[in-house]
Amino acid sequence: MTPTEGPPPTGNDAGPDPQPGTGAEPVAEGRTADEEATAGGGAVENASGDLPGGGRRGDTVAAVVRQWRAVHPGLDTGPMEIIGRINRCAALLQQAEDAPLRRAGLSRPEFDLLGALRRTGHELTPGDLARETFSSGAAVTKRLKQLTERGLVERRGDTRDRRVVHLRLTDAGRDLVDAILPVQLAYETAVLSGVDGPEQGELAALLGELLSQLEGRLGVLRA
Repeated sequence: MTPTEGPPPTGNDAGPDPQPGTGAEPVAEGRTADEEATAGGGAVENASGDLPGGGRRGDTVAAVVRQWRAVHPGLDTGPMEIIGRINRCAALLQQAEDAPLRRAGLSRPEFDLLGALRRTGHELTPGDLARETFSSGAAVTKRLKQLTERGLVERRGDTRDRRVVHLRLTDAGRDLVDAILPVQLAYETAVLSGVDGPEQGELAALLGELLSQLEGRLGVLRA
């Protein structure tokens, strides 16, 4: 899964529709359902309950989009339908309990640090780990202290610069990662079980393309 320290839900992630699952207010007298949905910029659902942006009636972001279209009919809510859903999915996934990690007494950010040390196969500095896990230096320092105290990570000072610390997994840390990873992947497979295999591939490709573009333009976007 993706690293956990993503941005908090934004204004796009508003509360649920006052009438969850209904998807629209009652149709005004003299109007068809399609006319009512179109009035004020509302989205028109098709026969299966889908919305143009790909959401369903139970999709919280679809409800948010309908509300904004009613308030500002002229606004293009297309970006909200993508970014809002990404933020919402990230928030829900962060709230979900990672059962295998919890049983091992690890948080997702701690496991990300252990995983980075395992998959790179060599020593890393705290700065390297911050970049690998998209975390702040302060957060990495705190987590490393806990993992070191548990005997999962060991530190080695640099022979040329005492300010530099090199980190690597202990045997216990490596064994723990290797034991948890297959179980964690099975858990994540279950989380995604509602999405068909081919659709998962398409989703992964689309998200990969978006992530690549955002990573390439990160400095511009932050400015």
